[in-house]
Amino acid sequence: MTPATPRFPPYPIRGVGVLHQKQNCAPHFAGIEVDFEPAAEGFVFEVANGLTVDHEPAEELPFFFAAAATGIEEQLRLPEHGLVIATRVVLRRARADTFGSHRQAFRIAGYLAARKALERAGHLRP
Repeated sequence: MTPATPRFPPYPIRGVGVLHQKQNCAPHFAGIEVDFEPAAEGFVFEVANGLTVDHEPAEELPFFFAAAATGIEEQLRLPEHGLVIATRVVLRRARADTFGSHRQAFRIAGYLAARKALERAGHLRP
């Protein structure tokens, strides 16, 4: 009998925080804290009610959050993990900077948050 493919996450993984910073001619700055929760199936990303981020222009924030979701999902779906993704991710906190925050910085922060959650669940070595 073939063992069942593991589901991710196997249990709630709360408070996964990442601060992605890179200082050079094209700076990066993105800070996020997310919770990973088991779901029935698939990948769902939500922004917590009442989340506020001090950033101008505020119209960019939904694009930053979508980029973080993309980074998380891309990392979780890598074939080498061999996981069934059944995840609800909730963005609890976010930090942005006027000069260094952009979609790519948030995508990388999402990628790093997913790696950290996979490590906590024992699917990756630190």
